[in-house]
Amino acid sequence: MADLSSDFLGVKSPNPFWLASAPPTDKEYNVVRAFKAGWGGVVWKTLGLDPHVVNVNGPRYGAIWGADRRLLGLNNIELITDRPLQKNLREIKQVKRDWPDRAMIVSLMVPCDEESWKSILPMVEDTGADGIELNFGCPHGMSERGMGSAVGQVPEYIEMVVRWCKAHTRMPVIVKLTPNITDIRYPARAAKVGGADAVSLINTISSITSINLDTFSPEPSIDGKGSHGGYCGPAVKPIALNMVAEIARDPEARDLPISGIGGVTTWRDAAEFLALGAGNVQVCTAAMTYGFRIVEELVSGLGQYLDKSGQSLPDLIGRAVPNITDWQYLNLNYVTKARINQDLCIKCGRCYAACEDTSHQAIAMSGDRVFEVIDSECVACNLCVNVCPVEACITMEELAAGRMDTRTGTLVDSAYANWTTHPNNPAAHAVE
Repeated sequence: MADLSSDFLGVKSPNPFWLASAPPTDKEYNVVRAFKAGWGGVVWKTLGLDPHVVNVNGPRYGAIWGADRRLLGLNNIELITDRPLQKNLREIKQVKRDWPDRAMIVSLMVPCDEESWKSILPMVEDTGADGIELNFGCPHGMSERGMGSAVGQVPEYIEMVVRWCKAHTRMPVIVKLTPNITDIRYPARAAKVGGADAVSLINTISSITSINLDTFSPEPSIDGKGSHGGYCGPAVKPIALNMVAEIARDPEARDLPISGIGGVTTWRDAAEFLALGAGNVQVCTAAMTYGFRIVEELVSGLGQYLDKSGQSLPDLIGRAVPNITDWQYLNLNYVTKARINQDLCIKCGRCYAACEDTSHQAIAMSGDRVFEVIDSECVACNLCVNVCPVEACITMEELAAGRMDTRTGTLVDSAYANWTTHPNNPAAHAVE
């Protein structure tokens, strides 16, 4: 199988799959089980100096499920570790000693003053840990105390704290970014200016997953009251991919190594993050849903994919970045039309209903429930593909602009056949 060994910031691990800072990395017992299962590294659950961190003793999670009860998103109101700092440090030191080939990164969150950071950094360095991750992303509980996303939402604070950390430790500094911000590039740029060695993203999204309509309290509910929490899981993956891509192609931040986080559940998810420039990926919700042995599928799946595609892990990293562009540069001469495979069609009519009611009336239904695409009305939006319950029943066929579709006798042409030289096209002027 392909070599999956990873070197991220000089931190070596047998594969690019790390467990993210979260309940699965809260103690030695969990982390040792994770390493035995095959994880390449962990980010230890966030440590702090505050001795008064107390987590709720009621429910900590709210969930969003699909129709088959598959977990799509998880909301949590858990704070950073409530275990004693010295106990955590002793366990980190022991685990790193016992598992020297695995990556050990320690997540940190302390008050926003230099003395607090100066105080905790030597303690962490003494454990032999490979690096630190600054938790500038947690959107609940700690943010109300001026930490977490309260720092991550202010680029000037990010730059300031990173400078403090770089001044007081030799360890690599990873900055974990919050998605609860308008433009992810600004905090990433600030981290780079401050001297950060890498960024990791995304942290959880501020959310309320549901309201109990009997008690009218948000879920999870603590004695009849609830609070916003942090949302993670498969549902946040599209948001995470976009933010990773924004940093990877930003001229002012793209040289920053990236640790990708957000909904990684399968090897395909991981490969997508890597293709967008992430040097490794961090996983949390999938491990909490299926257990630590999910890493076996991640490792074998990614390895087989690389073998079959003839790529190495370094080949894959960043390969998709050149294909991410701004909308104005998309090729408006590119033409496709929907095609329905009648042999696969189950005659449910979902494509017809969606197109007739909400799109372009481009699907005709005959009396015996045969559905056909009307090429002259089809704008190739592919809504029909996405609502069809049968995989590959409806596909998009690429057509050359101006070509006659001999199957239907319809002239298929782009409304903007001359867009490359159209006066309203910014790209045309750029070429000139």
